[in-house]
Amino acid sequence: MTAAVAAAAYLHHVELMSADPARLAAYYERAMQMKAEPFDGGRFICRGADRTMLIGRGADKQLGFAAFACRDAEALAGIRRHVEAAGGKLEASPSPLFDDRAFAVRDPEGNVLVFGLAKVPAGAPSRDIRGPLQHITFGSTDLNKMEKFYVETLGFALSDRVRDETGRMTTCFVRSTHEHHSVGMFLKPEAGLDHHSYEAGEWTTIRDWADHLGALHIPIVWGPGRHGPGNNLFIFIKDPDGNMIEISAEIEYVRDRPVQEWKHEPYTLNSWGPAIMRI
Repeated sequence: MTAAVAAAAYLHHVELMSADPARLAAYYERAMQMKAEPFDGGRFICRGADRTMLIGRGADKQLGFAAFACRDAEALAGIRRHVEAAGGKLEASPSPLFDDRAFAVRDPEGNVLVFGLAKVPAGAPSRDIRGPLQHITFGSTDLNKMEKFYVETLGFALSDRVRDETGRMTTCFVRSTHEHHSVGMFLKPEAGLDHHSYEAGEWTTIRDWADHLGALHIPIVWGPGRHGPGNNLFIFIKDPDGNMIEISAEIEYVRDRPVQEWKHEPYTLNSWGPAIMRI
């Protein structure tokens, strides 16, 4: 990989906005085993085993920001230099969980990405079910522009694209570590948050998550299945605000292979059958 960010930054935390932050925080405490506590600025902080989320007050189903932690100060400085050299506009970091060297950038459709050094670990030590925060995905009305920004301006590495019968790109996946994707983008009528995902590691851990959710009468809304791009196993649930949550396992590790092109069809999104098609 020649990308500036590749293997240098991982998704550390996200901020979701909600008209009722207390209700949403209580859901993540129950469903995703994340201890919820009031935090600065009227937010809630939810922390579990290697997973952290902030919940702020705002419109439902909106992303405040996605925050990527760098492995060290040298990596963070390298990303900053790359973004500046590519003409990216730096903004102040909105994250209280990174130190004062952090900065933010906006992608072409307004999603805020933060890069920094974590002041606290990614999650609280616990015996809860494994599920580190792993990736985030967006709906996009202009995938070509988004791909160019993530690859050229941010320095993410391109893993895969999906194209329809006309050659139009309908999905692309980019990575900031060796895992297949840190950010996914789907062509949709409206831009915005699509879902965020937790990496269970192994198929049997998805079983444990499904048992946990079933005991709470929280329905699985998609899956179990296996994605084509990334080859990861998955289940999806939906929080009270309507945000889609993926629990994934066994995602592909990519090491300098060529970018793959996939056919736009349900069996690309789920090689086992039914799929949620964005268009």
